[in-house]
Amino acid sequence: MDELVNGRMCILSRARLPADEMIRFVLGPDGTVVPDLKRRLPGRGAHVEARRASLEEAVRRKLFSRAFRREAGGTAGLADLVDALLVASTLGSMGLARKARQLVTGATRVESALRSGEALALIASRDGSADGVRKMESVRRTAASALGIEIPAYRPFSTDELGLALGGGNVIHAAILAGDAGLAAAKRLSALARYRGENPDSDSPQEPL
Repeated sequence: MDELVNGRMCILSRARLPADEMIRFVLGPDGTVVPDLKRRLPGRGAHVEARRASLEEAVRRKLFSRAFRREAGGTAGLADLVDALLVASTLGSMGLARKARQLVTGATRVESALRSGEALALIASRDGSADGVRKMESVRRTAASALGIEIPAYRPFSTDELGLALGGGNVIHAAILAGDAGLAAAKRLSALARYRGENPDSDSPQEPL
């Protein structure tokens, strides 16, 4: 079991996965399981594949108690806690990308970023108008096909959540641009989608004719 606890092996599937595809957990002083998303907390860690379904199954099977060789508490709401932490991390990262001018909002600027190939990802609010979302989705698909690139699309946040994270206003669409801050935000969006079992809507590059 030491191999499972100390190595990057999922305590549920026993599969070895890259660190970015795992979530590390440690046991707090009070015996509560604590998510360690940044993998920096001291102590022995137990890893679970970074998917909500995997975490819920690990909790159901009481695998944390087995991994830490003692009673592990605080697991009842663990999946929701991890989701909330991922949401906060993603929105915070998007805010930093905006400050670094590596995230743009507004239909005109987002559309321009998509058509030019500058956009690493498209974000649409989940409560935006169907017509507006459909129009921007058409631009994304056309640009991805014409440029032979992938531009994933995500809809994990409401208009209000996006507005609060990105400086206020009615944010319906945003595009993440290249750069360190933009790449970090895109990575966190991907991690959140993976955890929730959502596949970002992207178009694979087409083969040359």
